[in-house]
Amino acid sequence: MAGIYIHIPFCKQACNYCNFYFSTSPGNQDRFVNALLQEMVLAKDYLEGEVIETVYFGGGTPTQLRVSDLLRITQKLQSVFGFHSLREFTIEANPDDLTAYKINELKSLQSFGLNRLSIGVQSFFDEDLRYMNRAHNAAEALAAVKRAQDAGFQNITIDLIYGTPTMDDERWIQNLETAFSLEVQHLSSYALTVEPKTALENKIKKGVRLPVNEQQSARQFQLLMNETETNGFEQYEISNFARDGQYAIHNTSYWMGKKYLGLGPSAHSYNRESRRWNVANNINYISAIEKGELNFEEEKLTEHQHINEQIMTGLRTKWGVYLGAFSPAHADTLRVTLLTIDSRHYLLKNDLLTLTHEGKFFADAIAAQLFLEEE
Repeated sequence: MAGIYIHIPFCKQACNYCNFYFSTSPGNQDRFVNALLQEMVLAKDYLEGEVIETVYFGGGTPTQLRVSDLLRITQKLQSVFGFHSLREFTIEANPDDLTAYKINELKSLQSFGLNRLSIGVQSFFDEDLRYMNRAHNAAEALAAVKRAQDAGFQNITIDLIYGTPTMDDERWIQNLETAFSLEVQHLSSYALTVEPKTALENKIKKGVRLPVNEQQSARQFQLLMNETETNGFEQYEISNFARDGQYAIHNTSYWMGKKYLGLGPSAHSYNRESRRWNVANNINYISAIEKGELNFEEEKLTEHQHINEQIMTGLRTKWGVYLGAFSPAHADTLRVTLLTIDSRHYLLKNDLLTLTHEGKFFADAIAAQLFLEEE
């Protein structure tokens, strides 16, 4: 089983914290869609005939495209890869795009398997949204979720961001309570991170935006874990929470090390032997494909890189890392390294390594300590 990720590189405006590849210019959308359709044919052999289980339209903002274009992309995907085993089909959307008309149009994709919407709410408070330079306001965020539910979309996940200087702990709890009251099935929640070379980093350096406080972020992560558990959500990955086992199947496949094909500029692909990523430039991406070529870089993965990726992704999940899956020598090396890590931060039972509640605060650092060095 494998997944397909489609990167739609268009946004209405730039969120100042975002470091994904996107463009706010819609001028090349028609050429982009045609190139994407052609890339499917050029790149289909990367998955070596693997059955497609999930499709995920991300970005960028997929709903910046016309729904007729999303339909063309979907029909081509079905034609090239087949949807007979499709379990989950997700489209990301921003609240300001989800008008009643757009949602009604999106329903045309349900016959092709569309069964999940991921809505980029980030906050239900205008002050937080202005700090992040989001294109929508709080009222639109609330209305978009309700509108999607009224239209029959029942599997909905929303994104929330904590740790903005505008958000005290009380407001963060109110954000979570609003999400719970909407009765969505899934919640993805991330700490605001100031990435290098983003507009937010530049504004903080200039004193135009307040800096992020790491202690506040840690405190609000703790509140997030407490509140979600109290309200019936399972934290199955560091930043992902689900009710009634309704995990994000596509994202879970990443953490489980399944194969996936990324289509579109900057999209990544993985087939257990290599990892490759498309050029992060619309014009260069389109121009290459119009010549019948793919424009990507590729890395062949070593055994140690495979193990390190399993450690990095597995530790973030409730399923952990099974040391018995590695060679005896590598498993012994990991056991020895664990002796140098605070025992309050992990559990090792029957060779299954998982993080404790406290350890989740240090997931990346613990993974880095466990990484195997190339010989």
